[in-house]
Amino acid sequence: MAALADPSSQTHLFTKLSLRPKKFTPPSRIRMSLQENAPSLAVVGVTGAVGQEFLSVLSDRDFPYRSIKMLASKRSAGKQLTFQDRNYTIEELTEDSFDGVDIALFSAGGSISKHFGPVAVDKGTIVVDNSSAFRMEEGIPLVIPEVNPEAMEGIKVGMGKGALIANPNCSTIICLMAATPLHKHAKVQRMVVSTYQAASGAGAAAMEELELQTREVLEGKPPTCNIFKQQYAFNLFSHNAPILSNGYNEEEMKLVKETRKIWNDMNVKVTATCIRVPVMRAHAESVNLQFQQPLDEDTAKDILKSAPGVVVIDDRASNHFPTPLEVSNKDNVAVGRIRRDLSQDGNQGLDIFVCGDQIRKGAALNAIQIAEMLL
Repeated sequence: MAALADPSSQTHLFTKLSLRPKKFTPPSRIRMSLQENAPSLAVVGVTGAVGQEFLSVLSDRDFPYRSIKMLASKRSAGKQLTFQDRNYTIEELTEDSFDGVDIALFSAGGSISKHFGPVAVDKGTIVVDNSSAFRMEEGIPLVIPEVNPEAMEGIKVGMGKGALIANPNCSTIICLMAATPLHKHAKVQRMVVSTYQAASGAGAAAMEELELQTREVLEGKPPTCNIFKQQYAFNLFSHNAPILSNGYNEEEMKLVKETRKIWNDMNVKVTATCIRVPVMRAHAESVNLQFQQPLDEDTAKDILKSAPGVVVIDDRASNHFPTPLEVSNKDNVAVGRIRRDLSQDGNQGLDIFVCGDQIRKGAALNAIQIAEMLL
């Protein structure tokens, strides 16, 4: 897997997919991250797209640590990685990797998490897991810090035992960042979500393949289809997650089930249609909300403007609304197209359009924010 593109470039198309040494530290800044009394960290899956973004966000937010282990598969072990002007050797992930580790950030896939997550917890490590392995398990917090921080109450570094906290799915995080402030005001009874999901959700190799296919199609060549089994460039298709017996795919059911758990409301009605679109790294979502209490669009806009982690882009006069490109490499989720649902009586419904960086707030940033709450 590969290092991420330079976060300063929103239009870079992930052309350099090598594990070359990558410096995340701006040269003019004095780093305060490395501290003797801070927790020890481990990054599991450090060579992947989200693993690399973990490092970028840790650096951007000056997350304090006394040591950090870079963990990946056997094939990446021994390679060198530069983080905050220090050189690290990537280590193979083993059951001994978590000795003395306070916080482990996992993004290496569900099967790795299922095996090594409990191993780390048994050694006293607090695991923040980005996979779907534990999200719906009873007793394991599923957390968006701006939405339900109370779910992980009492879990802190230094409490003398390990714990496991699940990071929600990227499409759920992006959706609920916008929907939750409105839900808290007027109570959502039903939510209909249509997603337009970027290549980054399928990993670094999918991002590389989208760029490759784009070149091939423009040159009149047949597209290379290794990650997805059909042409992705200049096309869109139903999300590649497996289809279930009810006709929904797994991605759609994640939105349904995770929303109910995060909102602690098993009665809220949620339906979703998830589509893969040829965008590099930020998801977009059309969200229709039906409320128990009336909520007009002006009040909704005011609520969203004051919501943490949300920026409103809603300029009808110039037809300017959120786009994936505008939110790429950004922390905030953007919301626009805020309007009354004319199919519902009165002010009982709203339509909104949401965009968020799938790798950042949809994965790495959310996990680091969880880790910050552990301190």
